[in-house]
Amino acid sequence: MLLKNKLIVSALIGAAALTGCARSNNTETSSDMDTQKNDTALVYMTREITPEALVKIYKALGREAKGEKVAVKISTGEPGGHNFLQPALIADFVKLVNGTIVECNTAYVGRRFSTEDHYKAAEEHGFTAIAPVDILDGDGEIKLPIENGKHLEYDIVGSHYPDYDFTIILSHFKGHAMGGFGGAVKNMSIGIASSNGKSYIHTAGKLNTAEGIWDHTAAQDDFLESMAEAAKAIADHCGDNILYISVANNLSVDCDCDSAPEDPKMGDIGILASLDPIALDKACTDLVRASEDHGKIHLIERIDSRHGMHTLDYGEQIGLGTQTYKLVNID
Repeated sequence: MLLKNKLIVSALIGAAALTGCARSNNTETSSDMDTQKNDTALVYMTREITPEALVKIYKALGREAKGEKVAVKISTGEPGGHNFLQPALIADFVKLVNGTIVECNTAYVGRRFSTEDHYKAAEEHGFTAIAPVDILDGDGEIKLPIENGKHLEYDIVGSHYPDYDFTIILSHFKGHAMGGFGGAVKNMSIGIASSNGKSYIHTAGKLNTAEGIWDHTAAQDDFLESMAEAAKAIADHCGDNILYISVANNLSVDCDCDSAPEDPKMGDIGILASLDPIALDKACTDLVRASEDHGKIHLIERIDSRHGMHTLDYGEQIGLGTQTYKLVNID
């Protein structure tokens, strides 16, 4: 596997200049992806960051968001911040899939800690104008099973979440103060977890209430592994009724949960999508490392100082996905 990853990264450096997989090679279907899940995943990429490009990359995945209720999980952004995915960028896509924007309350006290304040923040940021918004833990929470968890016995998510037939993990890829980076795995683990569920992940199973969370935070690797376990619970719950899209723009070292994030030091990369969350996050981090933009050093430092890649190593170990992938350019 190590040799495979080295080869993939070598190929990716060339892809950074858009000389990777040719458009004519984009012939694999979602069924091909399913058979390759434990071997080589497909990750689609476009350098364009536009509403049209977002729709195009969704269609390239070959998996239709079906069902009466489609959850589009984004970060609505902590008020004060400005790097979150903008409504103007995602509106056409959300409407195409007839989606509901879903979120869960935070475990820290802020403008998204209570359901009422969280909904107001979503409204202020323009999300309620483009689609229905559902704060999933507004009426309580439920537990999803985790099989053979090293740290967690279950994942605590908003009680509304099982009402949805299909889930789209629409992430803003960027840095994160605690996880090193935030992408698909963080968005489907911490992001879908209720306020208490976030505490359960941050404390690696020691505490299942938000009260006292910061007095019981886990060792760093235990926290990262807990994120992967919670993400696996979501993936297992959804089966084939899930897909992953990440927009790598506004590449701050700080998360959208930060009300005063540091300004990005490197330029935008593009939009990436996959049916495999581990492969998607790996491709995003590889493109940062392969970039010729000197400003990447700040984001790389943030990722590595928090041991962020361990999340993907452990996620691969527990069967959440693979770090071996083929990058398919759709431009």
